[in-house]
Amino acid sequence: MQIERWSLLLVLISGILLWRPVKSIRFDLESSQTKCIAEELKINTMTLGKYYIVNSNEGQPLPDSHNITVGVTSMYGNAYHHADNVDEGQFAFQAMEEGDYLACFFAADHKPSATITIDFDWKSGVAAKDWTNVAKKDSVQLMELELKKMYESVISIHHEMLYLREREEEMQKLNRSTNSKMASLSFLWIFVSLSVSGLQLWHLKFFFEKKKLL
Repeated sequence: MQIERWSLLLVLISGILLWRPVKSIRFDLESSQTKCIAEELKINTMTLGKYYIVNSNEGQPLPDSHNITVGVTSMYGNAYHHADNVDEGQFAFQAMEEGDYLACFFAADHKPSATITIDFDWKSGVAAKDWTNVAKKDSVQLMELELKKMYESVISIHHEMLYLREREEEMQKLNRSTNSKMASLSFLWIFVSLSVSGLQLWHLKFFFEKKKLL
């Protein structure tokens, strides 16, 4: 029954494009410089980050200059990860705030100046789950594991669609409010224009009557 249920689920979602947000980059960082990378997270989203300094001379130890300070903070300034003078590390947490999160990398000042290459892998949502451990824990077959991944992806897409719907409703409310204000301003402008025109006509009539031209 369980296999049949998973098979039915596969048929239902086989046409859906899976959403798996993954951000994996490699960048250079000069001595005494800071580089930040932003990731937008929603509340209760699981996120996982791994970073390490790339050793250009394999088999040789990293130079003393190749150490970095790493910090991860929310847009409200709350810290979720901090590490000083490291050459590698990782972080994992569940977002408690909605918005942009910043992962900042700082290389200490060094003479002569050095260039550090950093490999950074940042995953969130479904991509942040360790499916290997899930497979070992549940003792599921490969097909069931893939279906679980797809199911989690569908849940993520559903949450994303609800989020976008909320944003769309907010934009519609904003548009209605803006249109209402513009209509009020238009009527006010027409009233002011008519009032000014009336005053001008009254002033001209009074002027001509005073000059006895009318």
